[in-house]
Amino acid sequence: MEVKLIILSLAFLLLSLLSTHARATVYTVGDAEGWDTGINYLSWSEKYNFTVGDVLGEKIISFNYVKSQHNAYEVTEDTYRSCDGSEGVVNKYESGQDKVTLTEEKKYWFICNVSGHCLGGMKVGIQVTAAAVANNGGAPIGAASNPTGVPPGDSGVGSGMWRGGGGWVGYLVLMLLNYVCMIDLFGWGYM
Repeated sequence: MEVKLIILSLAFLLLSLLSTHARATVYTVGDAEGWDTGINYLSWSEKYNFTVGDVLGEKIISFNYVKSQHNAYEVTEDTYRSCDGSEGVVNKYESGQDKVTLTEEKKYWFICNVSGHCLGGMKVGIQVTAAAVANNGGAPIGAASNPTGVPPGDSGVGSGMWRGGGGWVGYLVLMLLNYVCMIDLFGWGYM
């Protein structure tokens, strides 16, 4: 009986880890090209539906760029339109691997503040809306179908149950629950 209790506790703990892991979705600004000059960021931003409060959890955008060549400034709409980063700066991101969590329902404005880059089109506006939930089991309407920008069929980091890091946890939980059933059926826990 004690073995069964330990296994059920481990299964619950692993399920908790799995649900925590699945809460954030990361969108790479510019997809595979990243944050660089010569990319149509309007087209990129219109590919996805960014929402807060939906069942998919946090939305995070990632700016990937060469640190010595670019930066990413979150700015006001006026600064976005004028490309003058001397005022209206909300946040500065300058690491080359910047992650920004989209926590509010609003329009986020970002520019590269390196001279001439914003005027050359290196800026993006991201509309974040409240999640619309239909009568389809709670799934959000219009959720992004390819948030990583990796082409379908090319997972980039692995595939199947190993992709994303959470699949192996689910597999392990299923194996533990299977073992608990075997204890009940064959009395293995009472040896």
